[in-house]
Amino acid sequence: MNTIKRTFLLKWVFYLVTALMSTLLNAQINNVIVDVNGAGDFKTIQEAINSLPQNSESDRVVFIKNGVYKEQILIEKNHVVLKGEHREKTIITGEIAHLVFKKKYPDNKYSGIVNLEGNDITITNLTIENTYGRFPREEFEIEYLDTKNGDIKKETVKRRAHQFALRSFNTTRLIVTNCTIRAWGADTVSPWNAENGMYYFKDCTLQGGTDFYCPRGWSYAENCTFIVAIYTSGALWHDGSKNVNMKSVLKDCKFIGLVPYKLGRYHRDAQMYLVNATFDELMEDKEIYKTGPVSENFPTERIYYYNCHRKGADFDWYKNNLDKVKGGLSVNDINVQWTFDGMWDPTKK
Repeated sequence: MNTIKRTFLLKWVFYLVTALMSTLLNAQINNVIVDVNGAGDFKTIQEAINSLPQNSESDRVVFIKNGVYKEQILIEKNHVVLKGEHREKTIITGEIAHLVFKKKYPDNKYSGIVNLEGNDITITNLTIENTYGRFPREEFEIEYLDTKNGDIKKETVKRRAHQFALRSFNTTRLIVTNCTIRAWGADTVSPWNAENGMYYFKDCTLQGGTDFYCPRGWSYAENCTFIVAIYTSGALWHDGSKNVNMKSVLKDCKFIGLVPYKLGRYHRDAQMYLVNATFDELMEDKEIYKTGPVSENFPTERIYYYNCHRKGADFDWYKNNLDKVKGGLSVNDINVQWTFDGMWDPTKK
């Protein structure tokens, strides 16, 4: 072998080795294992998240081994995947009433068990729970500082009070699959980016009380089970007030009551579609209703149903009414691409 060929071969080998080492190093940095018993890279989920580089154009996976993780999580980075080892055995849990948290930490808005600020976040194959309302407890009055205007406010903390399990703020393009997210009070699942939030839920069990599924923006849930665990004024809620096209779509979902329940309500401009939904006999004869004045920007009667049925007997208010959609709409048009107005397709991720 002459000198030129040998030099070329050595450079080629060096390039391959360097590329391989870089790939392995990048994988090691961006993919970490959490084990509460110490058999991973970290013992807490928050430590693992903190270890990730601040910026990335691709997903970083935090793999969480089976165990009970008693911690609050905050994800402020983009492209983060929380992946549990087993849906029912990987549990992130805490006991937090929002009002109590607000009094104790007046400058901290992150009162959920899992709190999100970053974009392009995926949560899969695990359980998130806020247990504050799980067992009966006495009501009590609390004083706290309202940081918006500096006033001292008094409110009663009830068993079914606000108790967030999953709460997001500026997050958009959130994917939640094969998860159980539960609480025994209001606002269990609260993705709250009213400006441009987009969220996708699939094969999940969601549980709570009043407004326990309350997205702001665009949301699509398919093949999910909604369990009403405690008294509710309405299980579903939506805020689509920032854009006339914002909508909350629930397709092939079922509703189960541990107590009698109302299906939903809204007090901001809302647009909801329920397709192929099934309700149990504990759902009351009360349509999804408006609880107060909404803006005059959009039509206020935008609640649509197709092929929805209740065990025992159906009620008239959820009969098929897609013909009332402005411009016309076929049930075959209702999919993720249509829901997110072509801006995002989480099924291709």
